[in-house]
Amino acid sequence: MKIFLFILCVLAAPPLFAGQNETTVPIFKNGASTFYLKGQLGDMDSANFMVDTGSGYLVINQESLAQLKKKGQAEYVKDIRGIMANGKKFLVPVWRIAKLTINKQCVLRNIDAAIFPGKTRQILGLSALTKAAPFSLSIDPPQIVLSNCAQAS
Repeated sequence: MKIFLFILCVLAAPPLFAGQNETTVPIFKNGASTFYLKGQLGDMDSANFMVDTGSGYLVINQESLAQLKKKGQAEYVKDIRGIMANGKKFLVPVWRIAKLTINKQCVLRNIDAAIFPGKTRQILGLSALTKAAPFSLSIDPPQIVLSNCAQAS
């Protein structure tokens, strides 16, 4: 009987990790069919990041990298060969970014970021999203649910 009660209690209890450390972040449409969220690199001002699960890396622009380097919040990792949607190949530097805060709620650390020229659009890709895995993306309501976030201070 004791074993039966123990098994019943274990089966009736909620899963140990379900719903824990989940952070729900609103996303918003900007243009045709692209979704964005607010993010902050290091201690810079917040900016819009396009959510792109097809991008292997967090993508930031050279202007943001220059600011992060000045403050010691980025370190060079390697160069990779990139291929654009049109098939054009190019060399892309990858830098490790010390901190990315998503919507003032979710802090991710030590994220590899591909650096694109000038003031190009910044993209929240898989190198950041996998740090917050598992994650889920919803269009209705427009939100992303992230796990394993450190809380912003």
